[in-house]
Amino acid sequence: MPAFSFSSRSASGSVSLIALLTLSVNTYAFADTASPATKVGTNPRHGTPALPAHKPAPSRAISAKATESIGVEGHRQANWVSNPVSAVTIREYAAGTNPLKALTRLPGVLFNSGDPQGVNTWQNSFLMHGFDQSQIGMTLDGIPLGDQQFSNVNGLSPTSAISSENIERMDVSASTGSESVASTSNLGGTVQFISRDPSHKRGASVNQTFGSNATYRTFVRLESGDLNRQGTRFYVSYARNDTTKWRGGQDQFMQQVNAKVLHPIGQDSRITAYFDYTDMQMQNYQDYSLDMFNNGGYAIDNFIGQPGGYEKAYRLALAQRGLPGGQVPAAYANLKSPYTASYYEGAQMQHSYVGGVSADLALTDRLRWQSTVYGHRSYQRGSVASPLISSPNGAPLIDQVTQPDTNRFGFTTSLSYRIAHNVLNAGLWYENTHFDISKPLYQQPLLQDVLDGTATPVNGLDNLKNPFQNGYRQVFNTNTFVAYFQDTYHVTSTIALHAGFRSVLNTTRVGALANWETYTRTTAIAGGNSLTSSKPFLPHFSGEWRFAPGHQLYFDIAENVKVYPVSGYNSGSSPFSTTQAAYLASKSTLRPETDWNFAGGYRYTGRLISGSLYGYHTIFSNRLQRISTGPTTQPYTTIQNVGGVTMTGVDGAVTLTPVKGLSLTNSISYNHAVYDNNITQTVNGSRVTYNIRGQQVVAYPRLMYHADLSYTWHDLQAHIEAQYVGKRNLSYTGDTKVPSYWLTNFGARYDLSKQLHRLSHTGFLQHLSVDLNVYNLTNVKYISTMGQNGYPMAGDYQSVVLGAPRQYFGAVHADF
Repeated sequence: MPAFSFSSRSASGSVSLIALLTLSVNTYAFADTASPATKVGTNPRHGTPALPAHKPAPSRAISAKATESIGVEGHRQANWVSNPVSAVTIREYAAGTNPLKALTRLPGVLFNSGDPQGVNTWQNSFLMHGFDQSQIGMTLDGIPLGDQQFSNVNGLSPTSAISSENIERMDVSASTGSESVASTSNLGGTVQFISRDPSHKRGASVNQTFGSNATYRTFVRLESGDLNRQGTRFYVSYARNDTTKWRGGQDQFMQQVNAKVLHPIGQDSRITAYFDYTDMQMQNYQDYSLDMFNNGGYAIDNFIGQPGGYEKAYRLALAQRGLPGGQVPAAYANLKSPYTASYYEGAQMQHSYVGGVSADLALTDRLRWQSTVYGHRSYQRGSVASPLISSPNGAPLIDQVTQPDTNRFGFTTSLSYRIAHNVLNAGLWYENTHFDISKPLYQQPLLQDVLDGTATPVNGLDNLKNPFQNGYRQVFNTNTFVAYFQDTYHVTSTIALHAGFRSVLNTTRVGALANWETYTRTTAIAGGNSLTSSKPFLPHFSGEWRFAPGHQLYFDIAENVKVYPVSGYNSGSSPFSTTQAAYLASKSTLRPETDWNFAGGYRYTGRLISGSLYGYHTIFSNRLQRISTGPTTQPYTTIQNVGGVTMTGVDGAVTLTPVKGLSLTNSISYNHAVYDNNITQTVNGSRVTYNIRGQQVVAYPRLMYHADLSYTWHDLQAHIEAQYVGKRNLSYTGDTKVPSYWLTNFGARYDLSKQLHRLSHTGFLQHLSVDLNVYNLTNVKYISTMGQNGYPMAGDYQSVVLGAPRQYFGAVHADF
């Protein structure tokens, strides 16, 4: 392993590399909200005085929501463009909602899902300033969550890592990200999840939610309180989420256990341990195409759970082959591709364990050492009843199952030193990931046996045994090493500068252990190969100037890299997900995705009005894109370097607080992200050039708008939000587009605690509130997620997800 040296150039006799506590482990000097046990002027993470380098901006003393000014007031870190989104905002959504959904309050952020809570990971998408979730770095308490594509190879989704009720806040850094964040995919920014600390007081919290489609969510958290004079304490929580699908049949189930232990050491140090277990079992909604959206209605889904579901799927598969007994449902008569509009079933399941132990130690009054050791084990399964291959018994369909299996461990460590006007920070991150993915194929029964009751159709959520064949199997081993150094130099009390860099070394090796040519349609899949991503110097510069009370100017410049992604055959945007021949043909042109981000902005924070303006320009090189053709159960996938992307965008936001308790926020985002080069491919033996130069990138709109109105009156809080999402390209050439839409949500909460305390003086029940949430208030029909099966070069493709119709949720929350 190569040695990495750390050095800095001095400027005017001062060290000029900076780190205002953007540390690689879970420590932040400034939080947007403080827990009840946190004293004013102390660091809520370890109870010590926060760095005095910056005076906090004037606060907005208005409503309960005034602790946050989403998209207007910035979180004060060395990365000046970072914004906090706290538990206050997360709680405004129905319990159990994906926390990424709360980030849509920030300009330029888009979250889409097929279910109203956003917990189905196959049909979720998260984009920020033109970058998708696989290009954004995410961590939880310093533990890397990895590349956020489905079947995450080196991590897991936020919903699988922590219950939303246990999140203290999310720190979002758009565009440039931060060199200290443990991620190798942060081309377009970072999202850092910070879990809540255990309470000093013994007690319990219970939240019971009911909703549309038999939604039933229970959350219970038990707090130990302080166990000794040092303040050692812990909590354990359990969440169970049950709901039926809003279209089609079957259920979506998830249960989760979280635990956290905190042990203070003296007044300025601590050790924490965190653990998460998640069990997810869900029947997915069927993917749509634009043809299905326009000509098939809003109710097409897979057949499982419907009366005669297996017979419908069986006869549709026979019809595809032109065999006797085949029948196409009448509702599919107007579809161009009726045979793949519905399958018998398509499901996903996941069992994951993740945990880590962190030490945050003050070695001296100037030197702090922070380290985290973590591990993660995940077993996943994704299934679909494919009509493209027949079972050995003659049934015209099979159940094909994708089984990703992840084992990883790693550590982060950093030192932070304060001297004169500087805060120096250096850190390391190492991770090893072992990833095993296979595609076992299971025989489906003959229709007559099912009708006679002597056989049961195979369901991907069953205890599957004895596959008749393995479509393929690949095994990957990845080693990641990242080092960084950064410094914050406070020129004056109102001017600060940041400079730093990171070094990235990542090597992945792949072996192909199985290949059934009937399924893969190739003599060899990618195997016996390795790729290395190496970037020894990725610089980052930023600065801020608070030139008047409430006014701030800042800039941010950084170069970033995303290492080669890893995924199994035909299952992601990875160089390894193709045939061996395609891999060898493209290897000479493959380069890790890199970009230069240039950002700057202005913020004003006042009593009646706050506002922000943020502009960014990105030069994106070597963009690797998954290009798909053919049926989604057996697509023809190529990974191609589509060249450069040039992106320029601007966000604007204004928050008005004219009277006590009333807040109105409006934000608008414009993004001009276009491909720099045309693409030439071989199609049916001929070379075809696709004119994508100048086209807006797929899946991300040019224009978005968000409005949020909230009002607090005594014990009643209510808010309504509306988001406009402009047209989005489905194809690279832009000849197929997804329509724009408006989405409106409503929420209200009534706090019964005062009335409760008037009636009872026992103190057993500390807090009681009731919530109401309405998702998609105006009941619009729209397309949400795009590209889960890839994007076509031109034309339509079955790779979009329908948004849920109007949904109602009610909840009771109690603290004991």
